[in-house]
Amino acid sequence: MAQGQARESVRMALETLRVNKLRSGLTILGIVIGVTTVITISSVINGLNNRVGDFVSSLGSNVFWVFHLPVIGVRPTTEQLTRKKLTLDDVIALRKLPHVVAADGGKQYVKSQQFRVGDVSVKYNGKKVAGTLLQGDTAQMAEVNDLALIEGRFFTEDEDDRRAKVVVLGHDTWEELFGDQPAVGKDVNIETSLYTVIGVLDKRKQPFGGGKNPQDNAVFFPLGTFENLHPEEKNVWVSVKYDDPKNKGLVEEEIRELLRVRRKVKVQAEDNFEIFGPDSLSRLWDQLTWGLRLFMLAVSSVGLMVGGVGVMNIMLVSVTERTREIGIRKALGATKRTIMTQFTTEAVTLCAVGGVVGVLVGAIITWIVYFLPIGLPASLSTFWVLFGFGVACGIGLLFGIYPAWKAANLDPIEALRYE
Repeated sequence: MAQGQARESVRMALETLRVNKLRSGLTILGIVIGVTTVITISSVINGLNNRVGDFVSSLGSNVFWVFHLPVIGVRPTTEQLTRKKLTLDDVIALRKLPHVVAADGGKQYVKSQQFRVGDVSVKYNGKKVAGTLLQGDTAQMAEVNDLALIEGRFFTEDEDDRRAKVVVLGHDTWEELFGDQPAVGKDVNIETSLYTVIGVLDKRKQPFGGGKNPQDNAVFFPLGTFENLHPEEKNVWVSVKYDDPKNKGLVEEEIRELLRVRRKVKVQAEDNFEIFGPDSLSRLWDQLTWGLRLFMLAVSSVGLMVGGVGVMNIMLVSVTERTREIGIRKALGATKRTIMTQFTTEAVTLCAVGGVVGVLVGAIITWIVYFLPIGLPASLSTFWVLFGFGVACGIGLLFGIYPAWKAANLDPIEALRYE
């Protein structure tokens, strides 16, 4: 009996939509906009989360980075800016820790500290690549960062010690200078000096959207060679790879204890260096996307509330138009509960249709965004699809209760007299 009444209510709601297409369409427009906003923004956030997750995974789950300043999510204080810098001796000491597999100390030449992009040009045979990042590393760079080569090899400790004029090119730097031709053994011009190419890195993952990874336009030197080229660069970025992710807490504590001793930090004093890992990037990204989620909820809430008011309005009009019908149904024995269920179901059905349309429009926009030339990642989330549709139905229930209550409480005699 109840199922039959529900089916009849849904049928009448759909009939109302069919007969009053324009009015019904305008009524559910706010619902459609709200659900579309939820689906579109959540899809972009979900796609970016997946991309960032893949990027963080590519950095390895068993890596720590150490620097004398905090560099993720905070602005350094005056005290932090005056801290003693890390040294190559610190790197060598870290290599002796029991669970450490490899440790690398690197330096970069970066003219623009704001954007961290090099202003150097690399030249070969009349071709030039601008904005190249110059970086010096120890021979353990590749092992720490799990870098892959498409050609050649990495530099050795011997080449680092004797400051050999050899370099490893980033993928984009090689591609711009050599096309698809071999580069190993060729000499490139960097800041008026010639350096022999001994290797070419494979492409690195891009954390956000499409386009090129700035780290692919780079030249990597043995650390000693780099220090000859840019002796003014003193900041050492330390990367430490350890044996097993389950030893994460132990290795972090060992690194902290060793550096506190080496840097003569007093027992009660705070660390004068920072240790962080790939999970720090994940936390920073979560903080950034939290604002986007709030924006999504704010915009969609406005649309859904406007849609809810529209649904209440059309249901009140429907109650007025069908007053005589309600009176007849009551005269034939329909209870208040039956009338209230009917009109509530109609309101929910109306919003459900808006929810379905919003999901479809959001899916189409997601598909368009995914295939745009910028390559912005977007991925539909089942949770947010169900959430958007569920909220749309909830709005129908919330804003449909009063019109349904008004219909259920009409006096049957007065309703039969209504013209």
